[in-house]
Amino acid sequence: MTLEVTGAVAKSGRMSDTGSLLLGIDLGPSCVTGTLVSPDRGIVACTSHNVGPRRDVAGWAEVDAQTWWQVTCEVIANLLHDAGASGADVVALSVSGTTPAVVVCDADGTPLRRVILQNDVRASQETRELERTLGHLNLLALTGSVLSQQSVAPTILWLSRNEPEIWSRTAFVQGSSDWLSRQFGASLYVEQNWALESGLYDLQLRPLDAIRTAMNITWPALLPVMRSGEIVGEVSARAATSSGLRLGTPIVVGGAEHVLSAFATGLVTTGDALITLGDAGDIFAMSQKLFLDRRLYLDAYPIPGTWLPNGSMATSGSVVRWEQSLFEAVPLPRLDEEARVSRPGALVSLPYFLGETTPLHDAELRGVIAGLHLGTTRGDLHRSFLEGVAYGFKSHVDVFTQGGLVLGDIRVSGAGSRSRLWRQILADILHHDLISISEHPGASYGAAVIAGISIGLISDWSYVEGASELGEIFTPDSENVTIYEERYQQFLQLSLASTPISHSLVRGSE
Repeated sequence: MTLEVTGAVAKSGRMSDTGSLLLGIDLGPSCVTGTLVSPDRGIVACTSHNVGPRRDVAGWAEVDAQTWWQVTCEVIANLLHDAGASGADVVALSVSGTTPAVVVCDADGTPLRRVILQNDVRASQETRELERTLGHLNLLALTGSVLSQQSVAPTILWLSRNEPEIWSRTAFVQGSSDWLSRQFGASLYVEQNWALESGLYDLQLRPLDAIRTAMNITWPALLPVMRSGEIVGEVSARAATSSGLRLGTPIVVGGAEHVLSAFATGLVTTGDALITLGDAGDIFAMSQKLFLDRRLYLDAYPIPGTWLPNGSMATSGSVVRWEQSLFEAVPLPRLDEEARVSRPGALVSLPYFLGETTPLHDAELRGVIAGLHLGTTRGDLHRSFLEGVAYGFKSHVDVFTQGGLVLGDIRVSGAGSRSRLWRQILADILHHDLISISEHPGASYGAAVIAGISIGLISDWSYVEGASELGEIFTPDSENVTIYEERYQQFLQLSLASTPISHSLVRGSE
């Protein structure tokens, strides 16, 4: 589909160059998105093309890398057509991508198998093994993250055991954006956040030999790490023919999709935060200091010297969709209206319907609804689900606060943010004003801006502040704040008390 974005013109940091366009490409888990940005006019075209992941085995998530390249070329052609431009008008490009995807390539750079995406959980056994083997290492202090199913090392160990012929021919491993940049003509590298989230490099971006040694397998040399904004090559003759771009166009390192998506919403000051209400629930906060906490993830932010500690809850909007399926697809506005007249905190729900990722990192947790009685209404249930997710976000804010990071502006986006009720509940439970984002420019926009900054067409990181179309500001209701403070403490107690029961139920069903 093609989406024309209007009203997204940056307010500051522009240099006059009306004939130059910046290209950003984002490799998401289910689609390829492209954005063309004029430094003076803002977004001039944006289009996306679905590339659904393959799930041939339960728990697997894969995509064909060559399809990424083919679809990217189609996206570029559509963008240029929509903008009334030619490839010669594009003066720099940058790529963001889902992280940390695993692309294994031979010596010629050809992928040897489908890409393993970051939400693939095939290597759970290998993860547990490496946790035991590496128990003597403080991986949080070394890498900024603890070992998890998103780490690359367990996936590599799985490949070496289950696909030894492929692993024996592997010359190097890259991430999604790194591989696509290579197709355009970039040098061999891995992007900083892929390196950090992979667990294979330390915080100084040096290969972490202890992990590779512990795996006891033959390993190709790790690629050099490049930071967001560095120029890593030029569009090659082959890529120019396939994509329609000009030969020699600079290629700039972009970054992880979730990081550049947060950047695109205008997080430019320490404490700026973003909450996204998608199927999962994500929260990001910008920090000028290295923020290490095993309950969260840590990413490098594009602005030099800054970081992006963040969390991702396993469920958010997916709980609401499950609820709608139980109630025979009742529309969300109707559920919201019924919940609006329900008493705040009538029930306490734990939203662990897919286990929980941050801040608990426990796949064996399960959902709980406490306080049910014969007078409970559908509105009470719906409101408790919205409140339960909001309590989960508050637990992340607690982690930020405990680490000395005080949140300033908090923005909220995602499909779930269309619910005015949910936004108000979030404001009440977080006890903080929330700024709605009605138009989110996306990670491909963030990549395009980084390309512009790299080559000097955009002079200031604050350029992104003008791209998001901001909507309503939700202010906490003082009466509800008092109620929710008590319910939040009960939420924490319920979570602690129900954990052993959840574990027993899960293990008893295996």
